[in-house]
Amino acid sequence: MVREISLPDGSPAWLVTRYADVRAGLADPRLSLDKRNSAGGYAGFSLPPRLDANLLNMDDPDHARIRRVVGPAFSPRRVLALRPALASLAGSFSFDGPFDVVADYATPLSLAVIGELLGVSRDDLSRLRSSTTALMGGSPDAAAAIEAFLVELISLRRAQPGDDLLSAMIAAPLSPDELTSLAFLTIFAGYENSINLIANCVLLLLERPAILAAVRGDEELLRAAVDETLRFEPPAPVSIRRFATAELTFGDVTVPAGATVLLGIAAANRDPAVFDAPDEFRLRRPAAPHLALGHGPHHCLGAALAVVSATEAVGALLARHPGLTLRSSRWRPSLRTRSLEMLLVSP
Repeated sequence: MVREISLPDGSPAWLVTRYADVRAGLADPRLSLDKRNSAGGYAGFSLPPRLDANLLNMDDPDHARIRRVVGPAFSPRRVLALRPALASLAGSFSFDGPFDVVADYATPLSLAVIGELLGVSRDDLSRLRSSTTALMGGSPDAAAAIEAFLVELISLRRAQPGDDLLSAMIAAPLSPDELTSLAFLTIFAGYENSINLIANCVLLLLERPAILAAVRGDEELLRAAVDETLRFEPPAPVSIRRFATAELTFGDVTVPAGATVLLGIAAANRDPAVFDAPDEFRLRRPAAPHLALGHGPHHCLGAALAVVSATEAVGALLARHPGLTLRSSRWRPSLRTRSLEMLLVSP
């Protein structure tokens, strides 16, 4: 299904929801990420140039060139090598009384993981997250604060390089704007998606006691639960906006050139033509791939890290607290993310 819609800010866009159309759209080079191809509809955040020159605003060949710089750090082999460190970090958390899975567990754990990868301290990342949270809330000053933080961080690391991803980025042939925006995207996407995936998975399991009992101590089923969370409650329900560089046809609907197109990941992941009983949370499904991690050249660079981190995080939490029970939860009202503001539990 394809419909012209009006977004909360009043800007026009076209929303695509059928699985086959969304999957095709994710890989279609005629759907550009470059804002210069917009005819004036929704374009997303307005960021300073140093933050805007990132992979989410870029097409090939620049997209492929910059992706090659950071890609090796997120390869499945590299992520598997990080797994003992991930397990150790996840196992270091323990709670004696009620706690918020989002604020007290998923957030500090995800910050620690991305900090290990980039060689950035947890305190620095906590400062940055305060600014990115404000940015997502529409704060006009947040982007400037993020830019200043990253410029200072890169300057310090340039003077004292280490054996970490940020040092590798600095040594790569990137322009100053490309370097700063790549660091921003790697850090922000690295922890924000992990926080949301961990919390969403814990909530879905706590709401389903039979499934929760099944996954305890069963790594294969736990991994399946994380994967089903990505399908059922994807942290990004709608893909990053794209712009049609030519007139496009979806079935009997024509989208004009220059139009803003939103690909409905959450809707596609529940397409009954592809998924049996799509509104049920099931651990064992046929091989039809969900689209929560994208498809095509913009497939999520940190997909392997996000899945392994969430599996270790949820598994460690359940193992440490066998009596974990749900007290209350609250979803964040957002077009951009499917994320929890609060997930209060008792150990």
